[in-house]
Amino acid sequence: MQKVRGILIGRMQPVHNGHMEVIKQILNEVDEIIIGIGSAQASHELKDPFTAGERVVMMSQALAEKDIDPSRYYIIPMQDINFNAIWVSHVKMLTPPFNIVYSGNPLVKQLFSEEGYEVRQPPLYDRLHLSGSEVRRRILNDENWQELVPKASVDLIREINGVDRLKNLSVKEISDL
Repeated sequence: MQKVRGILIGRMQPVHNGHMEVIKQILNEVDEIIIGIGSAQASHELKDPFTAGERVVMMSQALAEKDIDPSRYYIIPMQDINFNAIWVSHVKMLTPPFNIVYSGNPLVKQLFSEEGYEVRQPPLYDRLHLSGSEVRRRILNDENWQELVPKASVDLIREINGVDRLKNLSVKEISDL
């Protein structure tokens, strides 16, 4: 019998508890999930402070913390190509075959729908607090960001001095104005 495989693409800047809840929910609907680490080429920017490799480590270790069977997921970095008409083909080239696309992004939903894919809106969990923007905002303001992310994200951000990185990037961008 053919496996039902879903795909979820996000920047994961950083991996937070909302991502983990969405992935757990999707795994209730599919046999396997492809987790696309979007904008893989972006890093060391205020909006995208972490490298694709750092985000892969955060995700793989966070999934291990949740005891999610590694045979049920693939983590694949995906660079932006900024060419919407062929983006779906680009994603298909990078990934195992998939049946269902999970996205809340209107453009992503449109592009995959036009290619005949079933597109589902993933559930959002406490979106007011569980977003990469909120995590980054809290880091910059010395607020409790650790409660919003898995231990794996905390550990990796500490290992790479990610708090200092983000704060240094915010100073640079302010001075560039």
